[in-house]
Amino acid sequence: MAGLPKERPGQLDSPVVQKLMKLGSRLNTGIYRASGGRIGSTWRVGSAFHKPTPVCLLTTIGRKSGEPRTAPLLYLRRGDDFIVVASQGGLPRNPAWYLNLQATPEVVIEVGRERHELLARTADDAERAELWPKLVEMYADFENYDSWTDRTIPVVICSPR
Repeated sequence: MAGLPKERPGQLDSPVVQKLMKLGSRLNTGIYRASGGRIGSTWRVGSAFHKPTPVCLLTTIGRKSGEPRTAPLLYLRRGDDFIVVASQGGLPRNPAWYLNLQATPEVVIEVGRERHELLARTADDAERAELWPKLVEMYADFENYDSWTDRTIPVVICSPR
């Protein structure tokens, strides 16, 4: 896409920005749950400004704490599966929620007031190759994030248990 930075903007790595992102995630989770998903269930930032993207709440079990940890994430539906992306805005490391589900793959996804108990796994190379273009079509900034990092951004498939 024309005009997109080739490298991750340095200001995104600021400790202040990181704290604001965590606070925003907590606020979104609280408002999402309190409103039953009427508020906070779509993302309208970046490439989603004119094309709102659906948001779910993914709850994992903390690999160190053993406590539930919830993150609002963009998602794509494929039949009964929920597809999420461990992009972390193109940071060089995977997000904590992804590390958590690698340790304990049983997760819960909330969409509105619906709760889905699922088993998460990382898409294999063929599945990722099939899903990635659909994810970028849904939220074009994923392509940008991918260009900002040397890691392969994991695509996670959450299927009914």
